[in-house]
Amino acid sequence: MATNKKPRKKYRPKQVLQNPVGYVLEGLAPVASDPAFLTNIALRNSSAMAALLQGHATKKDMDILIAMSNITEALLRMGFGEDCANITVNGREALLGIIWRAVERLKFIPTGPEIKALNMLMELHDAQMAVITAQELDMAIARAQRHIRGGNYATLPPATKP
Repeated sequence: MATNKKPRKKYRPKQVLQNPVGYVLEGLAPVASDPAFLTNIALRNSSAMAALLQGHATKKDMDILIAMSNITEALLRMGFGEDCANITVNGREALLGIIWRAVERLKFIPTGPEIKALNMLMELHDAQMAVITAQELDMAIARAQRHIRGGNYATLPPATKP
């Protein structure tokens, strides 16, 4: 190989679907049609919020709340709940405030307005989950991941051990 040629990109094969029609039909089904999935998401988010309110939230709990915020914001940018943009902004700022405060106190402690903002964010997230399809959820997850990979995110403090 000549030294002036660029090496090729790494080969990434496309996904092979066993049942393409089933995949498409499943993507068109509303997320609300699978109550077990919705219950699982709601339980995970609620348990993370309960741990935060009780004062024994861990980094894993905060990661769950941050992921919920990211998905809510991605769905908002896709057109789900455009009139509630201030809720996502307030929720994101509340999470950032809790995390920055944890750097100095070594514990995740929310204030009253932050709790209210996070509760409203969680209600918006639940409302969005009730109206979207599985395909739209996949698109929102991909959009949030692209947003993070592109460096378009708020910088968090270095990891601590709260």
